[in-house]
Amino acid sequence: MSSTDPVLYQQTAGIAWLTLNRPAALNALNQELLQQLAMRLTQIQADEAVKAVIITGSGEKAFCAGADIAYLHQASPLAVREFAQQGIAVNQQIETLGKPVIAAINGYALGGGLELAESCWLRVAVSTARFGHPEVKIGAVAGFGGTCLLYTSPSPRDRTRSRMPSSA
Repeated sequence: MSSTDPVLYQQTAGIAWLTLNRPAALNALNQELLQQLAMRLTQIQADEAVKAVIITGSGEKAFCAGADIAYLHQASPLAVREFAQQGIAVNQQIETLGKPVIAAINGYALGGGLELAESCWLRVAVSTARFGHPEVKIGAVAGFGGTCLLYTSPSPRDRTRSRMPSSA
């Protein structure tokens, strides 16, 4: 693992830490970051030593500012569609991981970054965190399906949370 990897991985005492690592871009999501996040989640799911996961962002400004708009502007319509499908798949992977996933929100959580946090089982934020879906200002919709989580019946993460001991 290199400090330039888009997702940093560390495991300590049964906790897997996934750090979105594009601080210059406010940890914006691009294809490479989503691919690496999916790969790490698959690795974590198979690792019995990992009991829980914490996802956070590098730097002090952002958990994740959503999709990398510069990437989307240069991508073909098919590539944008595949990117959205990849984001949906990662969010579903988080929801069904079978281990608690916590979003440690250390700043902006916008657009796809907010959807990523919404797919986590629990969310913990600093008092200065900011949340939103700014994509609606440019006529776009939340592309990863995260806003649907606000209206669905209790998800596996909610049912699991109700079974978690208070010491967890």
